[in-house]
Amino acid sequence: MLLLLLLLQLLLLLLLLLLLLLLLLLLLLPLLLQLLLLLLLLLLLLQLLILLQQLQLLILFVVLQLLLHCYCYYN
Repeated sequence: MLLLLLLLQLLLLLLLLLLLLLLLLLLLLPLLLQLLLLLLLLLLLLQLLILLQQLQLLILFVVLQLLLHCYCYYN
């Protein structure tokens, strides 16, 4: 489970790096390509938000499992 969390964090970091590279390209290319890259950037940001939400749900699930385990253990 923790490995999955680490993999998700790594994926988020790679997405952020890709976003930075795209922002760099936005400064160097003509307008039409800039618009296309901006659209791609927005899609990547949306994907990043979805991943963050999934990570939040995963953490919540792990915490609830731990709480349930502790409750069952002590009762």
